[in-house]
Amino acid sequence: MAAIDLNSDIGESFGTWTLGDDEAMLDLVTSANIACGFHAGDPSTMRRVCQAAADRNVTIGGHVSYPDLLGFGRRFIDIDPAELRDAVLYQLGALDGFAQVAGTGVAYVKPHGALYHACSSHPVQAQAVVEAAHEYDPSLAVLGAPGSPLLAFTEAMGMEPIAEAFADRAYLPGGGLVPRSESGAVIADPAIVAAQAVSIAVDHLVTASDGSAVDVRARSICIHGDSPGAIALARAVRAGLEVASVRLHSFVL
Repeated sequence: MAAIDLNSDIGESFGTWTLGDDEAMLDLVTSANIACGFHAGDPSTMRRVCQAAADRNVTIGGHVSYPDLLGFGRRFIDIDPAELRDAVLYQLGALDGFAQVAGTGVAYVKPHGALYHACSSHPVQAQAVVEAAHEYDPSLAVLGAPGSPLLAFTEAMGMEPIAEAFADRAYLPGGGLVPRSESGAVIADPAIVAAQAVSIAVDHLVTASDGSAVDVRARSICIHGDSPGAIALARAVRAGLEVASVRLHSFVL
């Protein structure tokens, strides 16, 4: 029987600005990438979402970012690696404080937005992220793109690399994601999103933007919590996976 983890980026509200339905998403996923305050999130949001995740036995991950609240972490920053390492360590400590109060802890790290993509194309930044995670807790897993320097450094440092794929993002023929600046980069049709998730979990394939089949080996599938209709998409994905007899559980057991 196929098995997969279902993760989502949540906890991205900030002050009086509300984004997404965290509690509803936590009822559907098995792992939660919680914003740590650098691209979104604030202390009260982190406390609330960590407690909600703990109440549902959902695994907590630190969704670490460049220090870019204004740009929602979606702008590349040519940051000194030592500064990036310290920024990631700072975020992990902040989130883990709230996770510990909720009776659990941070189990993995996933870069957000531009930092996620940089960890596939800028090995020095990828190494800084992994070094911060290793310094904080060598038992942490690291979630990232298949074949990325991020996961290579993770494995080299004796930590657990977790490859992920996206149910709600369009893919390029080479296996990368269609840039958000391009039309069709984010998939909004629940049926298509669910079908892509099932294809990833069962056949390890996605259909690229040119119609070609792309091999995608992943242990976790992501649904973005900030997309319009995110909860409907997540419900469709979970239902589709269950109909296909795919077992859902966190990669952290």
